[in-house]
Amino acid sequence: MMATDAGHPGRKNEDFAGAVPSGMVLVDGAGGIAGAEKVCHHGVTWYATRFGGALLGALSDDRTLREVLAESIERITDEHRDTCDVTNSISPYAAVAMLRFSDGLVEHLVLGDAVAVIGRTGADPFVAHDPREVMIARSVEARLKGVPEGTDEYRRLLLELRAQRNSPGGFWVAKDDPRVVDEAITGSCPTDEMTVAALLSNGVSRLVDTLRLTSWAGLLHLAGTVGPGEIIRWVREAEVRGDVAPDDATILCCSRTRQLGDG
Repeated sequence: MMATDAGHPGRKNEDFAGAVPSGMVLVDGAGGIAGAEKVCHHGVTWYATRFGGALLGALSDDRTLREVLAESIERITDEHRDTCDVTNSISPYAAVAMLRFSDGLVEHLVLGDAVAVIGRTGADPFVAHDPREVMIARSVEARLKGVPEGTDEYRRLLLELRAQRNSPGGFWVAKDDPRVVDEAITGSCPTDEMTVAALLSNGVSRLVDTLRLTSWAGLLHLAGTVGPGEIIRWVREAEVRGDVAPDDATILCCSRTRQLGDG
């Protein structure tokens, strides 16, 4: 099951989500600073879609998820290295979450502020997430409140945040350097322990980690009862009540009884 919604009417959705028999991939694309089109004429949506497709195509390969991620970063970077300034701080980048079902295991990988949640029989859900970007971004977002988009001050603050990306003491995302995979969070659990699993962009995970309206277990329960689309509708309503700026929101989930690998 999957649902996605662009955060701003009239703007392209910069999230990507997809599934193949061996697993699931979510890519939360970002860039979004004025003038970015001069650095990369393809744009964030192109980057997220191409990158997500590369990840999906390699999921069934006999390689670690870190290797799959590194090769996909390099492959997509090479696709526009000759036409775009791929190393520029405002060129497209992305957070990534992946699940792979193989050899009796559910493997996960998370890089950036995307989230993987795995429900388990008789235990609390396992949550794979990296809090570094969220912690750093919150301080900048607080200073952005009241600053009009497109102004020099708004751009300066965003560039300040970008400067902490893929650097020691900062946060790590997929962009142009495959070596960032060393910072990815990875692990696995036996497939027979899994009840349900979900991949979330931060536009959905905020229901738990920012808006505090449910728990991770509660979110998985909602996914299996009211469904992903209803979850996103609740996120949008909560953003309005809490005066929280909307973001692209995507959730992709499956249950063990309907596991992708079972056909």
